[in-house]
Amino acid sequence: MGEIVFFDVETTAPAGGGRRLQLLEFGAMLVCPRKLTEVESYCTLIRPADLSAVAPQRCSGITREAVAAAPTFEEVADRIFGILNGRVWAGHNIQRFDCHRIKEAFADIGRPPPEPKGLIDSLAILTHGFGRRAGDLKMATLASYFGLGQQKHRSLDDVRMNLEVIKNCATVLLLESSLPQVFPNKSLGNLGMVTRSRANGRSCGVEACRKSPQPASPVIHRASPYKKDNIRKVMERAKEALSSARGTAPLNTLLRHSRSLLR
Repeated sequence: MGEIVFFDVETTAPAGGGRRLQLLEFGAMLVCPRKLTEVESYCTLIRPADLSAVAPQRCSGITREAVAAAPTFEEVADRIFGILNGRVWAGHNIQRFDCHRIKEAFADIGRPPPEPKGLIDSLAILTHGFGRRAGDLKMATLASYFGLGQQKHRSLDDVRMNLEVIKNCATVLLLESSLPQVFPNKSLGNLGMVTRSRANGRSCGVEACRKSPQPASPVIHRASPYKKDNIRKVMERAKEALSSARGTAPLNTLLRHSRSLLR
């Protein structure tokens, strides 16, 4: 089975007048699904068509001056296409945000976008399988809960943090599944979908609302349908989402290999 590509994009903040979000950074990491190790990584700043849309200073360190010297998306499109196309895509809230930004960027230069073999959105999976035990499903909160440090809001750093968060969540679910009498389920139900705009809202100023387009309809919060068989349901959802990936399930492999974290 080919590598899973975890990726993340950083963009300009939303602006009035119908101005589109523009890519400022792309970062990706190829991960071996059997060993959960990094195989290769790539990250680049991207110069947007309109530099005035970039804040002079952002807490992440992506400045107008820095992106002014960066390549345009067209100049790095071949590399990004080669990394993404035909692989299983993974990331936090990529289904609602990052995937759309990639498609828009390729459309802007008149090229067809890369296509995934399968999709693993950790936000969607953990919404139904991990719940409120860490407080919420923001990447920064999950990282803090597991002692992984502060989210940097830089593409490659966030991608690597995403993988570590998934490993830790998988370990907790494995413990609860294996020894429910010792480690009871503390998910406290389903959070509903947490968008990146809300996730970053109180921690990073300009980044507060750049990560997610407004949903077409209000998000419905439902009680979690998963209780004692939490881990089995998570694995089943991952298998369904990745049924096109040669009939295998990378998340299932992740859960199996997470046993090594307990040694």
